[in-house]
Amino acid sequence: MKTRLLTAAIALPILIASVIVPWWFPDSVWLFVAIAVLALGAGLFEFFTLTKKLELKADAGLAYLGAAALVVAFIFDAPAKSPELLLLTLALSLIVVIIAETFRFQKDFSKLLAGLGVTVFGVIYIAFLGGFLIATRVGFENVPGLSTKLLLFFFAVIFGSDSGAYFAGRAFGKHKLAPAISPGKTIEGLIGGLLAAAVIAAACSWLFFPELNVWFAVGLGIVMAAVGVLGDLAESAMKRGSGTKDAANILPGHGGLLDRLDSLLLNAPILYYFARLYF
Repeated sequence: MKTRLLTAAIALPILIASVIVPWWFPDSVWLFVAIAVLALGAGLFEFFTLTKKLELKADAGLAYLGAAALVVAFIFDAPAKSPELLLLTLALSLIVVIIAETFRFQKDFSKLLAGLGVTVFGVIYIAFLGGFLIATRVGFENVPGLSTKLLLFFFAVIFGSDSGAYFAGRAFGKHKLAPAISPGKTIEGLIGGLLAAAVIAAACSWLFFPELNVWFAVGLGIVMAAVGVLGDLAESAMKRGSGTKDAANILPGHGGLLDRLDSLLLNAPILYYFARLYF
């Protein structure tokens, strides 16, 4: 517990600074982008570490190239400004992987589909979904401070709901949520996380985000908390399938970066497209 809190005390100020500093110094948006790229790269590495334990031979080199191409597209806010560029990047990446893997596994075609699957899924799961956070950082600067407020809301709700679920589960948890996937998660923890997300979302709307109606904020917060739990369960299932407790041990007390990214990845496109429709 102490290690977990110490890690959070070091990592969170860095993350928060990368989000709020651009409010006063717009050119510093690249600090958050750099942190996001490093985190996604580490997450992809951890994902392929899990697949190796199952002897699933991903083509990591091609995966990193595809991920880099997607990151570049997101940096230019391709989902809004040039969606055809994003689709083209995905299509070309898929074509290259299919062709390359066909020749790579020509001595044993029985492993071709598995190699294709883990390579493509790793890029989509980590780089594509996570890339929407980069697009959120750079894509709403036409309204001063909007990107910062969106990201502050995002991290406050996600981390707040995680903490609410953790403490509610420890204090009241009796009924298992999905014991076959994650024995530690409880229905009481889920309810605590949803309530925490609703309260924090409302507080964000009142404290610094008046442009976001409080009821929309609460609704979005609850959706994000629920999706975050599902993302956490999905990553837990992947770890259980590979016989691993934590994806890595980069963050003492928290496991690997992938263990922290799981709830963020599935929520990133939700935040981005909500903001596009709402603002």
